[in-house]
Amino acid sequence: MVRLDRLVNVLGGYGVRLCCCPVPRSAELRGVVLRDVTDDRAEVGDVFLAVGAESVADAVRWAVTARALVVLVRGDEEFLADAVAVGEAEGVAVMLADPALSWSQLAGVVYGLVLEGRETESGRGPTDLFALADSLADATGGAVTIEDPLSRVLAYSSPQQEVDAARLETIMGRQVPAWVREFFDAAGVRAHLLASDEPLFVAGEPARGLTGRTVVAVRVGRELLGAVWVACPGPLERARLTALTDGARTVALHLLRLRASADLERQVESELVFRLLEGTADAATVVSRLGLPPGLARVVAVRAHVGDERHAAVLLAFEQATTGFGWSRPGRSALSGTGVYTILPGERVAAARDWLAALTAALPPNVVVSAGISSVAEAADLPAARQEADECLALHETRTGGTAPPAYDESWDEILLQRLRTAARVGRTPGRGPVAELRRHDAEHGTGFVATLRAWLEAQGDLAAAGERLGVHGNTVRNRLRKMSDVTSLDLDDAGKRVAMLIDLAATVSETDNH
Repeated sequence: MVRLDRLVNVLGGYGVRLCCCPVPRSAELRGVVLRDVTDDRAEVGDVFLAVGAESVADAVRWAVTARALVVLVRGDEEFLADAVAVGEAEGVAVMLADPALSWSQLAGVVYGLVLEGRETESGRGPTDLFALADSLADATGGAVTIEDPLSRVLAYSSPQQEVDAARLETIMGRQVPAWVREFFDAAGVRAHLLASDEPLFVAGEPARGLTGRTVVAVRVGRELLGAVWVACPGPLERARLTALTDGARTVALHLLRLRASADLERQVESELVFRLLEGTADAATVVSRLGLPPGLARVVAVRAHVGDERHAAVLLAFEQATTGFGWSRPGRSALSGTGVYTILPGERVAAARDWLAALTAALPPNVVVSAGISSVAEAADLPAARQEADECLALHETRTGGTAPPAYDESWDEILLQRLRTAARVGRTPGRGPVAELRRHDAEHGTGFVATLRAWLEAQGDLAAAGERLGVHGNTVRNRLRKMSDVTSLDLDDAGKRVAMLIDLAATVSETDNH
């Protein structure tokens, strides 16, 4: 079971557009119906896959018969206007898929989300890919590896033949070695995978322990999900090439389902993290369900962008923060509208900064990352820690590039001043009073009374120290204070007024204050 909103978000990653949604996006989806042209019996389900529909009207009519909440149609932009009109009229949500996506690929994602939600939440892993690699190795007669677009190993076949040195190094490191990647790039493999679905044979380099390889792209629609590699001394014969091509399509379905599983796991993790950040009576239980150790933790708030584009970079940061099995990740993360929150166990600020550095390094180099780190908190105090992390994030965004992300226990004073300035910007500081009147006098007459008052207050009344700050003699400071008393009532002997003026000066910094 999954909610309609989740289905929309996941399918959106594959270019499927929600055209209209006259039903609540919180609606639960419990069944999938695939049109069967050979069977006239009516089937009922919440998601209808309109295979063979020649128009949106046909698709929606079939969906209404199946009592579906949402219908998926494949079609071009010309379908869009009809999709909105017909869907709204019949009360059925309509999603329009790019024709480049096959129905088998769409079905793999939808069935994985709707029907296997409970199974994937329990931690289903990529074991099927290894069985598939073994099957492909039997069909092609060579050792098989399945890799993602970054040349990381997702699965590999069991040893059946002699293994060359390059394959052994790849499997041991879970990543294709740099020299092998460079060799295949020079042979045009990457360009071929981006442009073609046909298998490609590349002769090896036996002197360096690399036999020949046949590679084929694993693709869904226009998106490259990875590649299947077969070790072979020469080009594969036709039957084996066909088996490899068909196998790549099956791998694409498995990778789609694994991605859907990962999305569901992330959804569950996000919901639990937000329960902690928003406050819950069973915080200790939620911490245990997340697999976090009991004790102190910090909240890290992260925001990322590429130029003016913020959404894609934030999604990349969230995907990276949640990549890997739970036991291999130190923290647990949630995706908010504008950023990512991560709960990191432990007390050390350095550990949080190291985690942020690793996250930033894993993102594309053009992604700009800002972050804030809370002080340490018990599970019940994580809502307050979230606010601290947000304020530290806002502080980091005001700083120049290359500065370390601030932590609340190190930067609480700057945070306090930031709060005061925020209050001042919304008109919560007095428009009259000593500081405001001195600032107006400075603007009108070119005096430096505000800077003098600030220096004297920060020097705690020490005329010599104040003069040193201003670059003048202490007697000059005394004379200025006397003249300032003619402009406004300072009452410098009153401790309360001195504190109030310091706060006012800190909250309402003006460009003319240092003149």
